[in-house]
Amino acid sequence: MPQATSPLLTDLYQLNMAEAYLAGGMMRTAVFEFFVRRLPPTRNFLLAAGLEQVLDFLETLRFEADDIAWLASTGRFSPRLLDYLSTFRFAGDVDAVPEGTAVFANEPILRVTAPLPAAQFVETRLMNILHLQVLVASKAARCVLAAPGRALVDFGFRRAHGAEAGLYAARASYVAGFAGTATVEAERAFGIRSFGTMAHSFIEAHASEAQAFLDFARARPEGLTFLIDTYDTEAAARTVVRIAPVLAAEGIRVGAVRIDSGDVAALAARVRAILDEGDLRDVTIFASGGLDERELARLVAAGAPIDGFGVGTSLTTSEDVPALECVYKLQEYDGVPRKKLSPGKATWPGRKQVWRRYDADGRMAGDTLSVAGDDLPGAPLLVPVMAGGRRLAPPPTLGSLRERAAASLAALPAAVRRIDAAADYPVAVGAPLQRLSAEADLWIAERRDRP
Repeated sequence: MPQATSPLLTDLYQLNMAEAYLAGGMMRTAVFEFFVRRLPPTRNFLLAAGLEQVLDFLETLRFEADDIAWLASTGRFSPRLLDYLSTFRFAGDVDAVPEGTAVFANEPILRVTAPLPAAQFVETRLMNILHLQVLVASKAARCVLAAPGRALVDFGFRRAHGAEAGLYAARASYVAGFAGTATVEAERAFGIRSFGTMAHSFIEAHASEAQAFLDFARARPEGLTFLIDTYDTEAAARTVVRIAPVLAAEGIRVGAVRIDSGDVAALAARVRAILDEGDLRDVTIFASGGLDERELARLVAAGAPIDGFGVGTSLTTSEDVPALECVYKLQEYDGVPRKKLSPGKATWPGRKQVWRRYDADGRMAGDTLSVAGDDLPGAPLLVPVMAGGRRLAPPPTLGSLRERAAASLAALPAAVRRIDAAADYPVAVGAPLQRLSAEADLWIAERRDRP
């Protein structure tokens, strides 16, 4: 599986700070937390994703000899830093919200506890991995909610922002409930089923549409799907009806037809009628082309006879919300809670936990954010996943993550599940955390102007 593994996939300021931490002897334990400051107006919730790739990154993080040689060649860094990096291994602890869990603003999704230079250095790549998968999984979850019972397939690799982004988008959307992806490497890397039909160019390359269908069916008879909107969608549907008995005599069954343009709802209705009249009631209809969750919801509400959808650009780029205001902030150093006071960016200090309560019907009733040592009603969301730089358990199967995501989406309050209206989910701040924050304010005020 292709991975971006270079430790130099980071910001220069991480190396600058490591240099200064080493020079100042600041090697004691630090606690950082990754969270999203606020939800975008069009997101009522987010879905945790990307943890396994973060743990892979932390377990395998190494500076090879050529990395050190290049850093030395720049003349920017001291021998002390280069020696430190040459033997660097992440040996810290990680607590995290399991993938497939719904999360909300200011709730820590992941916590890193490690010596300060190490905990600081991993920030950039860790955020890079988590941001993309949380972003895409959350978009995919909205699509799943918009089209219940329909098979959804990721079609977005070609417009993803790079190869790794496309690959991770396939994984994140599958965790959220998609049936599969068009990306072949995602099947090899993650075991996600890949789906594919044909392009319009395949039809255009043939002298006739019927011949294109026949040639394709004989070459690729399994899971056979015909793309029928290259010229005239209804005429192509009739062609499918005409050639289906020919193929059946050869032991080849037409599984589906795909519509990729036009008034998809109207075309699907007419194509369904043509197929049914031609005794092809088992042939399903699949739609693609510029779809997002709002269009999926519209097609479902209109009763369009569509059995599955391919979602591309809007998914892998999270077109309406291309970025989240996610951050990775220092919460404690050397046993002392730390916080940021910047206007609009103030943080809650200390190691934190989120407790989630459920009502009698199993729906989420509200969360409480408080200090990790608090004892509150509900289920704590963050769990230990790494100690001393090593995983505490084998990676979970994607199937188990999908099950968690399905259960999490089912447990969302009805208003939060809606994709067309904003809804607030209650997240309270525990009294111990409020007291700790006030104490941190005093600690900062007493020392702010000291040399």
